[in-house]
Amino acid sequence: MNEAANVDGKKVLVKDDIFTWSNLISFSRVLVVIPIIWLHIENDYTVNKLIIFLICYGVLSDYLDGLVARWFDEISELGKTLDPVADKLMAFFLFFYTVILGWIPLWYFVVGVIRDLLIMAGSAHIKKRRGKVAMSIMSGKVSVNIMAVYWLSVFFLRDMQTLHTVLMIISVLFMVYSFIDYVIRYRKIIEGADFN
Repeated sequence: MNEAANVDGKKVLVKDDIFTWSNLISFSRVLVVIPIIWLHIENDYTVNKLIIFLICYGVLSDYLDGLVARWFDEISELGKTLDPVADKLMAFFLFFYTVILGWIPLWYFVVGVIRDLLIMAGSAHIKKRRGKVAMSIMSGKVSVNIMAVYWLSVFFLRDMQTLHTVLMIISVLFMVYSFIDYVIRYRKIIEGADFN
């Protein structure tokens, strides 16, 4: 267990626990992807109530894991990795599926994957150099949420092409902004700033 100041000045207690409710919620978020895709294919590419429920769980669990971690004071080193990895895996498979269907352009998917791989490489470098994982930042969470809104609009509102285009553009802008934010934070940490 250790206590440190984040680069933005916030202090959080980070534990070494593995089996926590918040980590379980993060892990379960990845598991809902397979039934969502399978049910959608089995249902002739239409949405039913179970698909809606699973997607809602996936979205809500992204907020719930962090909330539970704070409620039960169980922010952990594993959780700092598991939460963003769960986000990225869920997004990867759902976006890849809609790219295969031709609903989302391949270039958008490639930009998102490259951004995530670079952020994860930076995180791995921080872990190697400083011995612990840096927490996700708010701009990254906002970017993921805008990506989710874009994906939801494509998946549920098939005929609203103008909305899709607007959300896609906003999403790309936030991906770029959050990436720059991560790079700035990365440099501060590598230069010696304290972090959680």
